[in-house]
Amino acid sequence: MIKGMGISTVWVLDQDSAKDFFTDKLGLEVRTDMTLGEGGMRWITVGAKDQPDLQITLMAIGRSAQDPESAEQLRSLVAKGVLGAGAFTTDDCEGDYKRLSAKGVTFLQEPQKRPYGIEAIFRDDSGNWFSLTQQFAELDESAGWE
Repeated sequence: MIKGMGISTVWVLDQDSAKDFFTDKLGLEVRTDMTLGEGGMRWITVGAKDQPDLQITLMAIGRSAQDPESAEQLRSLVAKGVLGAGAFTTDDCEGDYKRLSAKGVTFLQEPQKRPYGIEAIFRDDSGNWFSLTQQFAELDESAGWE
């Protein structure tokens, strides 16, 4: 029986840079940083301190089972910034927006009220975009989508 999601992959252009971004800027903790076998694939996972059951794998493009053509296509899509990689939850979207902006995180959208909560959109250092959402207890259908 499936019990939940345990690991989610984020494709990154540079694992060292991504590790710094997710830990130094976003405040996540390193769970694993190891190389699988001599000269093998590097396995880096990070996660939120208060969410031990979910890890994010910072996966280097081209180091897994991708053929060279697919790896180049994926690298291009990530760098272009067209891939959304998920949503981080917060209890203070406005405060986190200010704190993360001061640390150099690039936001594509300032915090805005949506029917489901207050949301801001940011990019990681590879180009992936993420939602930063402070969820409402109930949907507010009066809030707009623009």
